[in-house]
Amino acid sequence: MLKRVLIANRGEIALRIVRACHDAGIEAIVAHSSRDRDSAAVRLCDQAVQIGPAASMRSYLNAAAVLEAAAQTGADAIHPGYGFLSENVDFAEACTAAGFIFVGPPAATMELLGSKLPARAAMAEAGVPLLPGSARVMDPADALELAREIGFPVIVKASAGGGGLGMRVIHGPERFVDDYLATSATAGMLFGDRRVYVEKYLERARHVEVQVLRDRHGNAVHLGTRDCSLQRRHQKLVEESPAPGLSSALLEEMGQAALRGAAHAGYEGAGTFEFLVDDAGRYYFLEVNCRIQVEHPVTEMVTGIDLVQEQLRIAAGEPLSIRSQDVRPLGVAIECRINAEDPARDFAPAPGTIAEFIPAAGPFVRVDTHVGPGDVIPPEYDSLLAKLIVWAPDREGAITRMGRALGEFRVTGPQIRTTQQFLLELINHPQFRSASHCTALVEHLVVGHPAGQQ
Repeated sequence: MLKRVLIANRGEIALRIVRACHDAGIEAIVAHSSRDRDSAAVRLCDQAVQIGPAASMRSYLNAAAVLEAAAQTGADAIHPGYGFLSENVDFAEACTAAGFIFVGPPAATMELLGSKLPARAAMAEAGVPLLPGSARVMDPADALELAREIGFPVIVKASAGGGGLGMRVIHGPERFVDDYLATSATAGMLFGDRRVYVEKYLERARHVEVQVLRDRHGNAVHLGTRDCSLQRRHQKLVEESPAPGLSSALLEEMGQAALRGAAHAGYEGAGTFEFLVDDAGRYYFLEVNCRIQVEHPVTEMVTGIDLVQEQLRIAAGEPLSIRSQDVRPLGVAIECRINAEDPARDFAPAPGTIAEFIPAAGPFVRVDTHVGPGDVIPPEYDSLLAKLIVWAPDREGAITRMGRALGEFRVTGPQIRTTQQFLLELINHPQFRSASHCTALVEHLVVGHPAGQQ
């Protein structure tokens, strides 16, 4: 097992990894910016190292500073969490070259799956269903011909894209070439890679993902599904496990497809295979997230498996502690992301000092957070305040419990505004309650919501 792990991240995920390390008897070292020197992760870790100023480019995204901190503290592994350097192939290679274990998949696997065109090709070879679309880079004229063939609407995506960036939906041929070229230019600016591809766009779809664990010995399990369809601007707001309203046979078929894809790609670690599901119950590969997900707690709540500890085991070269027959998901878990954003100003970030912080509590309620009264929500980073997760034996009970928990949660401050009330409206929407929702629901709500009228 690992002895000392350097955590190259911040916020609730850094604290989550600190706790997983301590539960496993591993020393936790936190690399932090000057802004986060008094954070909960720093207070609770065994050792802390300041790696730069508040700006993430000079701290959490500064690979050289992270590696230097690992060397200074005698760490034997680096856990990147999610975001920042977690899916950076160059950083993963640099960790290995410097003699550190990177807690994540091999760099070659990350490179294959991190670029969408090669990932599509690999999944096709593994027999994973794909949406009709490009198999290669195409010039605008050929791409237009393909778009006509597969039928509008289509979506143009950056091959190197992620986080909902570098994509554009096109509803007809009239502006296709201009939009195709504009998306390519945007991809070049955002990712340093102008390659884009065309894919059929599903106007009504469910976003369903499968959590996979696979070790270097070839042992692999999937831990069921999560529904992440409630999104705004491709950013997830609510997650649920298992995905509701879909047959158990379909969910298991998706799980097996994810395992085939993981094996074909030589995956190691915790990974998430994301799919779109259409109204007819057909599923299609979307992408792979080569890291721990923000929404991993809902899977932990229904399986009782600590995903971060499994990451650490796999990174240390140990076999999985579980087998497929050990995975018996029970009940329903729902997660709501509470962000410091103002719904009355189109969800603009609302940083500031927290005056009052009273998290929800009670049976089967979990709050993953890193803040409390007196803490400052800084403008430099993501606006996530807390993840509120509940479990119940059935879906109706989980929705009711989440409504109660959201009603209890209290965060106030002179400038602080949160998404709490919007989330409460969302989980009580008839489409969500009946499991007939799709990825378009939130955007439609925002247009008619007071937030969309300011």
